[in-house]
Amino acid sequence: MWTEGSLRIGTSVFHYWAKHFDEPSQFGIDGGRISKLMLKRSGEIVYNFDRGLDVEPADGETETALAVLMEEYN
Repeated sequence: MWTEGSLRIGTSVFHYWAKHFDEPSQFGIDGGRISKLMLKRSGEIVYNFDRGLDVEPADGETETALAVLMEEYN
C-alpha cells in the first residue's frame, strides 16, 4: 500500500511517499513494514529508502520526520 502526505516538523514541511505492508519484511526499514520511503523538503530529497538506505537523513528535522513516519507505518 502506498501512502502520500505532508507533515510539518519545526520550520520544515516534508512531503513523503511510503510503501508499507501489513507484515514486517527483511526488506523493510529495520526489518519493519516500510519497504520504500522518500522524504522531500522544498523539492529536495532529504531521505530515501528503497529496500535499502539510499539517502541518509539530511539533518535533525529530517530524523524527526522519519521517526514520526516509523511510528505510524513501521
